[in-house]
Amino acid sequence: MLGVIEGPINDPGNRSLRRSILSFGLKEFCHELTTHDAPLKLNDDSPVIGRFFPSTCAEHETADGNLDVTFGGTGYAWTNISKKLSFSSNGSIEYDQDFLMDGSTMYAYFRTKNLRTSDFHTQVIEQPVASAMNQLTPVADTFGRQLLNAQLGKGFTVIREANGTADFAIGIVEKGKHPVHPYEVRGQNRITYENLRTEVHQNQRDFIGPIEIADSNRALFLTGTVDGGLAIDVLFLSKSEGEASLKLYTNYPMSGPLSGPPMVTDVMQPGVEFKKIVPVPKGVYFIVLDNTPTAGQVAPPQNPLDDRAAAVSYVAQVGEAP
Repeated sequence: MLGVIEGPINDPGNRSLRRSILSFGLKEFCHELTTHDAPLKLNDDSPVIGRFFPSTCAEHETADGNLDVTFGGTGYAWTNISKKLSFSSNGSIEYDQDFLMDGSTMYAYFRTKNLRTSDFHTQVIEQPVASAMNQLTPVADTFGRQLLNAQLGKGFTVIREANGTADFAIGIVEKGKHPVHPYEVRGQNRITYENLRTEVHQNQRDFIGPIEIADSNRALFLTGTVDGGLAIDVLFLSKSEGEASLKLYTNYPMSGPLSGPPMVTDVMQPGVEFKKIVPVPKGVYFIVLDNTPTAGQVAPPQNPLDDRAAAVSYVAQVGEAP
């Protein structure tokens, strides 16, 4: 409907009208924030090296109409010096929100106006030498805070098509353009949760989620390819097992077993496109890419002098069960 009056809607003088319309959707902001992870990258063209998982959120409108969000959560990242490091963080962000129409496609913009992170603490560092160094100087705290702030400081764009599908991108995407993803998924009647490239290093896991399934007769769809010459495990976990396994992963330096058995397991072979459909009831789920010998079917090589990282391009979606 808004696309019919694209010209008036996009008029710079009608910003207050756009904000009024956008406010209807902002009531779900915290719910959306806590049912998505925030992928962490060193730069826009780099693969994912970690994730932040918001678990608490509160939002309110400021006197000038901006959106102020207070959040807290935990996360992890990987570097060749520290290997895995996990952290907790609390903070708040003030967003200058607006949207524009491109025909029947809405571009919703959340520009970061003010970022205030606090109580950033490194929890564990896998590499013993790096862990000892961090006792003398907060190297990991500084790196982690900078990495998280760099991602949050870019703001984000939500592109909503007329059929209800949506695309998400860190930073500001100009009207009429789309972010670059590993997979082209336009035209599919599915909701894309993530469409990214990630690196899963030796003895590491990557948790994709939480993915909320709000209706019955739905399925999780995962398509992916792995580079690096080695196979990795793909594990589908329920909410309880996913949250408990993520807590174990962030609370201990080494990657041990999961908290319980996965719902579904499979193997992503190198050089072969992986496709998996998992019908699920209403609920919350995690997809785990596993490059460890302590879960799944694959026993990856264990050479401390040769980190065999799996570079995975993937698209995780929710759609109608076949």
